[in-house]
Amino acid sequence: MRRIKTAGLTAAVFLLPTFLILFGCVKKDSQPPKKAVSSLIVWHWMTDREQSFLELAKRYEQAAGVRINFELYAPSEAYSQKVRAAAQGATLPDVFSVLGEKRDFSAFVKAGYIRDLTPYMEENNNSWKNEFSPKALAVNEFAEGNNYGIKPGIYGVPIDITTIMMLYNRDLFVELGLNPNRPPRTWEEFINIGKKIKESKKQGLVSGWGEIWMIDCLANNFAFNLMGKDKVLATIRGEVSYTDPDWIRVFTLFKEMQDSGLLYNGLVSMVNKTAEQLFSNGRAVFAFNGSWGVNVYRGMNPDLKYGVMFPPKVSDKFPVSVWGGAGSSFMVSDKSPNKEEAIKFLKWLTEKEQQVYLAQQTKNLPANKEAISAIPAELADFSQAIEYATHPRVWGVGEFPQVIEAFDKGIQSIIIGEKTPEATAAEVQKIKERELAKKRR
Repeated sequence: MRRIKTAGLTAAVFLLPTFLILFGCVKKDSQPPKKAVSSLIVWHWMTDREQSFLELAKRYEQAAGVRINFELYAPSEAYSQKVRAAAQGATLPDVFSVLGEKRDFSAFVKAGYIRDLTPYMEENNNSWKNEFSPKALAVNEFAEGNNYGIKPGIYGVPIDITTIMMLYNRDLFVELGLNPNRPPRTWEEFINIGKKIKESKKQGLVSGWGEIWMIDCLANNFAFNLMGKDKVLATIRGEVSYTDPDWIRVFTLFKEMQDSGLLYNGLVSMVNKTAEQLFSNGRAVFAFNGSWGVNVYRGMNPDLKYGVMFPPKVSDKFPVSVWGGAGSSFMVSDKSPNKEEAIKFLKWLTEKEQQVYLAQQTKNLPANKEAISAIPAELADFSQAIEYATHPRVWGVGEFPQVIEAFDKGIQSIIIGEKTPEATAAEVQKIKERELAKKRR
């Protein structure tokens, strides 16, 4: 990667002899006064938060005299491309985000593009750090001994939290003869509802499984519940095979959902926006979606009556986990001449008052733990899942992208009947061994 040069500022100082006589010599360490920062540039991709950001920008300018220029680039894929291009061209803004996996995040840190915020977080007896939910802060942290080769520290500021849960249509539950106040808690109960859905000619679970990453979310929820965190991470490290019976069981769960009638027809090619529309219109009994859906569903159908539930428990061996903790975060460019002012702004943005405003306006869970007490009622169930949240950004290890792709596409193949769980497990393990061999070379 091209080394980025930072231009220094020079100042010419002209001193008259009479000035020296009257006022004495100028100290060697004297510096010209710092130029006040008048504006900051913040890049983001969050279309649902654009108007709220603009309002907060007005408030900050009134309070601090600094203009915040929020610049929206969407969708997220286009945003990520712009950030990568800006990094290569040395044109990153003062504040931005890195989307994607932990390894993408680490690459930006290694290249010197992101400021380590640990000293600021730990000032005044960890006052800023203590404002955040630990789950929200952890996604931006590289712990001691991480396998990315990153100096331990906190490199981003969370502004919200996401949890991905199961949702169900309360009216359709009644039509199926089910109690809308008691959603399924066990795998057996869940599968039995699938049979009712099939018999009634209704449609079951919708989700953006054409985007495959959401398949990964649910599969890992199952894996953590079935075999526990230690075994999941051991698999990622290459110490446990994907042909292990526990992993074959994870793959088999998706076949059981399909066979029972739980899955919406065409689910494997569905984008999440379509899934959200179908659930909002009352055409699906279940949805698998994140806390951001609260705002989406309200916009699509304010009269929609739905409940929120944990993914059904598939084992009593380990606690149920949900995908989450990671939400939206901002990083400060280490190449910015306005780093200190950018950090001041992010401190202000994550204070309780601003966090409550964002939660109420955008229906996203706040990262500030004190702001949780003031969230809209419809977010309450999602907030209760925060303590059960897990996410690859906090694991300290990361799976090969090729393995993740084979894993998720393998589940798609199981659902449409092209592959068995056993065949999928063998194929995923083959790719895993190939990537491990490459790494050892």
